[in-house]
Amino acid sequence: MAEDELDIDLDDLARRMDGALAALRTEFASLRTGRASASMLEPVMVDAYGQMTPINQVGTVNVPEPRMVTVNVWDKGLVGKVEKAIRESGLGINPQLNGTIIMLPIPELNEERRRELTKVAAQYAEHARVAVRNVRRDGMDQIKKAKTKGMSEDDVKLWEEEVQELTNGHIAKVDAALETKQAEIMQV
Repeated sequence: MAEDELDIDLDDLARRMDGALAALRTEFASLRTGRASASMLEPVMVDAYGQMTPINQVGTVNVPEPRMVTVNVWDKGLVGKVEKAIRESGLGINPQLNGTIIMLPIPELNEERRRELTKVAAQYAEHARVAVRNVRRDGMDQIKKAKTKGMSEDDVKLWEEEVQELTNGHIAKVDAALETKQAEIMQV
């Protein structure tokens, strides 16, 4: 039996777990913290030219002031669709039209809204933890398959410990990112 058939690809597992962390950071960026940020509009998709298009592909997103985001829509015909997409995005922002420029004033967050956002952040973190655990399960399945192909009990134990260590490290990173985001949201 070739030795490389029995090896588990830890780099692939780590890459996939890092992908779950990157997705979590993207989701966190979309949460409003009371400060204007162009990244908060990244998840917004606009029905443009018959297909769903990211908002940054139909206009220029700017942050001219700490509490204002503007979207300069390139095609006048899409202004209404962009405005509708922002209203329906669940960001809780009321767009104001000024020609082809859509202004998004970012209101001060009240205590109740801050608590809601921390719960949403916790949900995002839980999704990331589940994704990391799914990658862990895939790794453990690879180990079981290698065991049936003749991997020794000692090697099985060693690989299981490696995968679990990798999982624990990524779960800790998810928890740290959640703590940071919740502190940022609750900061007045």
